[in-house]
Amino acid sequence: MMKKRLVGMAITAVTVMTLLLGCGNAETEEQQADGKETFGETTVTLFAAKSLNTVMEELIAEYSKTQPNVSVVGSYDSSGTLMTQIEEGAACDVFFSAAQMQMDQLDADGFVVEGTRHNVVNNQVCVVSYQGSETEVTGLSDIGKAKSLALADGSVPVGKYTREAMVNAGMLKTAGDPADITTQEVSEALGGIEINECANVGAVTAAVAEGANEVGTVYYSDTYGYEDRLEILEIVPYELTGDVIYPVARIVNAEADELQQEAAEDFVSFLTSDAAKTIFQKYYFDTDVE
Repeated sequence: MMKKRLVGMAITAVTVMTLLLGCGNAETEEQQADGKETFGETTVTLFAAKSLNTVMEELIAEYSKTQPNVSVVGSYDSSGTLMTQIEEGAACDVFFSAAQMQMDQLDADGFVVEGTRHNVVNNQVCVVSYQGSETEVTGLSDIGKAKSLALADGSVPVGKYTREAMVNAGMLKTAGDPADITTQEVSEALGGIEINECANVGAVTAAVAEGANEVGTVYYSDTYGYEDRLEILEIVPYELTGDVIYPVARIVNAEADELQQEAAEDFVSFLTSDAAKTIFQKYYFDTDVE
């Protein structure tokens, strides 16, 4: 009787082990069939333009579905501020800029890993007001009619593009880079309008949405989620601003080990994938870029 019990227990144990091993093999085969390499635990530090803050939350969550061991930690501010932080030695694995200028500078200074730079999305500058403002402003050409204007500094991409549009529309004059036009010079050219100089596009969006300023210039993507608080007065045509291309690249990080570097490059590749494009489009970004 005892022998039969022992034999039965042994058979049960073997059966359980077989089932467990079978499940494990099935999972491994699924990963191999999917063709996706799964990384070990690591952290990727992302520096991204403030206008990417909202969309990146969903993009990171989507990426985590295929790479659950990779933690992508985002830091968001104006592209100019982030560029300066990288140049001053801040540890960064991936930089996602709202303009080519900042990426060009980092590339020239040797911070961009060769072969990892890609143009991801395009955007458009919008003149906005808060809902119910009853502003007389209809767009960029008569923006000086506003009692107050929220405007990003020229070192911030949306501030630069706004100034460039004003130059091309004949509203401002410059012999050099439109980004160098001061806020005071913009105010004088617009008849002395009160300007709230903002550190990034998020600050502009908040200032107008809260009614602190009558109008402001933000990106089209910044109006996502503010449809009931912001009124788009004009989407400024590309003929005035030029393309508003957002490039991404892996950044040289001396503190990163090989696993972290590989994961960072994989995340950059994900941002150019069809799955990422679908998410970008949801947040009003244009993915038709070269």
